[in-house]
Amino acid sequence: MYSEFRAERAASILRHPWTGRLAATLLQVGAYCSGLAAVGVLVVYLTGLPNQAPVPSEQAAAPSWVAVERPFPAFALAIPEAGDAPAAYAILRHPDGGRKDVLTLGEADGNAPYLTVEIYRPGSEATGFAAPEQDVQARARRLGPLTTAQPGAPLDSKFGPFAIEAVTIGGEVPRRCIGFNRTYDEPRLQIAGLFCQGDDTIVDRGTLACALDRLTLMSSGSDPSIGALFAQAELRRSFCGQRSILMTPTPKYPTLWKALDQRGHSTGR
Repeated sequence: MYSEFRAERAASILRHPWTGRLAATLLQVGAYCSGLAAVGVLVVYLTGLPNQAPVPSEQAAAPSWVAVERPFPAFALAIPEAGDAPAAYAILRHPDGGRKDVLTLGEADGNAPYLTVEIYRPGSEATGFAAPEQDVQARARRLGPLTTAQPGAPLDSKFGPFAIEAVTIGGEVPRRCIGFNRTYDEPRLQIAGLFCQGDDTIVDRGTLACALDRLTLMSSGSDPSIGALFAQAELRRSFCGQRSILMTPTPKYPTLWKALDQRGHSTGR
């Protein structure tokens, strides 16, 4: 009897008008709470993700090269024909392990000959080297607007064949230059640069070969493969065409550095 009473009582409650409204309200409240919970989970998820907003170019830029304050030269470029032309040696290091030794002779913005040689030993910042023509043209644009670029036949040297490109640079002091580029897979190494005249004179290929003949190693540091590469190069050294070490280690090459003769004529010496 009691159980029947409870069942009848429950049925009467369910038939009451406010029961349906209560159930609907509870359903709405449950749906609302579920929506809030979903939004909360989404917010937590998004705040835990890395910032995907565009980063300004200044912040997104890759780590730059840093100049060593007191560089200890690892290479030498002895050109006595250049006389008292200004010379400089710089070492640039990359946070990812790369190193560039930059040797310069002459002034980049002057009207006398200018030679720059860069020995690049990459770290993890680069998986390969730029194409020779792109490398040469990029270097030329640092001196001024590039007006012409013409690839030439490879240049033989003690380091093997160099890719060559003749370029003309405009600006206040127009220059004719020869860009050169040589890369190695083992060891990973690039020798590249520019040799420019300060007038319309075209740099002679033999003159450039003679200049590269003077590039020597002073210290290979902790990389014996660099020492082996330069040792092999010395066996092929032409001594600016004389090919005889008995003559003199660095024979004079009359046309190697015209600035010396130009200064002599201008001062009456």
